[in-house]
Amino acid sequence: MSATTPVYLNAASAYSALGVDAESMRAHLFADADPQTLRWTDQYSPGRVLPLGCLPEGVELPALDFAPAHQRSRNNALAWGALHALQGAVAQAIARFGPTRVALVVGTSAAGIEEGEAAARCLFNEGRFPPGFSYPLQEMGNVAEFLAQHLGVRGPAHTISTACSSGAKALASAARLLRAGMADAVVAGGVDALGRFTLAGFSALEAVSVKRCNPLSVHRNGINLGEAAAFFVLSREAGPVRLAGWGESQDAHHMSAPDPTGQGAAAAMRQALARAGLEPADVDYVNLHGTATPHNDAMESHAVHAVLGNGVAVSSTKPLTGHALAAAGALEAAVAWHVLHNNPQGVLPVHWWDGMADPDVPSLAPVVPGLRLGRPVRAVMSNSFAFGGSNSALLFTAA
Repeated sequence: MSATTPVYLNAASAYSALGVDAESMRAHLFADADPQTLRWTDQYSPGRVLPLGCLPEGVELPALDFAPAHQRSRNNALAWGALHALQGAVAQAIARFGPTRVALVVGTSAAGIEEGEAAARCLFNEGRFPPGFSYPLQEMGNVAEFLAQHLGVRGPAHTISTACSSGAKALASAARLLRAGMADAVVAGGVDALGRFTLAGFSALEAVSVKRCNPLSVHRNGINLGEAAAFFVLSREAGPVRLAGWGESQDAHHMSAPDPTGQGAAAAMRQALARAGLEPADVDYVNLHGTATPHNDAMESHAVHAVLGNGVAVSSTKPLTGHALAAAGALEAAVAWHVLHNNPQGVLPVHWWDGMADPDVPSLAPVVPGLRLGRPVRAVMSNSFAFGGSNSALLFTAA
């Protein structure tokens, strides 16, 4: 293998507020009228109604009765649900290459946090953990163990937990495994389930908006949290979408605030272009990290403007999905998949906001309703930026 060996996304599946199948996801992504997919609820913040990127009403996650007690978390059920549509592709890869030649990489940050919360409440109120509670349920490596065991994958399997860049980094890690010859196929993606602890943590940072998030707007004031799982089967064999490049950087500016200059983010974007052998003009669309916090959007606007200029079409899909944290990069890779695959008119996801651009940051070109390129999309960049300055940019092309 070599550093230029092509890496392809052969199959994709995602669960999110956009839906739990490809048809629903595409319908919401490419709608010319605002689909309003967030749900206003106090399920995870009692007494405080917030817009959240929950799974659609009526969706039931699979029961994990087949798994041991320490693997029965909602986070694992969310991952297993999203992987249902890929189990045939995974089985084919195992049959063709052998189980030891199929790897697994998953990004997460929630692990069994919901179950841990319930156990902590029981301990506080009753002086004991609930019967059957298994502490390893909360280990970050739990989801990789669970998925590898029950998919029958016997190659390298690991979890990446770098907050909001985890899902994107899982795909970059999968590509490295393939290029290094350590695997012939990789199941990769990200998953994070909502929980009270997560809402409380971001609320303590004063980062949560009580209104729908408003990325790039002068009125932006915080994030909407969400949950999602998105997975892919990657290999060196030609598929509909190619992971042409990726870039990663670590600016370590602050524990939770991004470097306001955007230098680290720009470095990741330039790495992705260089690895793909593409020029800035080749990129047709950027799926922004676009969290709608004052600091993130200002930083990202500087980075995109510096690397790609102000003419490339951009949008944040977080007003539709919420910020799915460790799953965000994988979910937005699934957005890129649909933008590149079976989209002959080049329809792009609309940037849903109030249209009031911030005059203090570089201007970009948000996608407006009805925008069509009039041709298939050639290249999509997807940005993911995390606490601690962990930056990732993925560059996808149509194969």
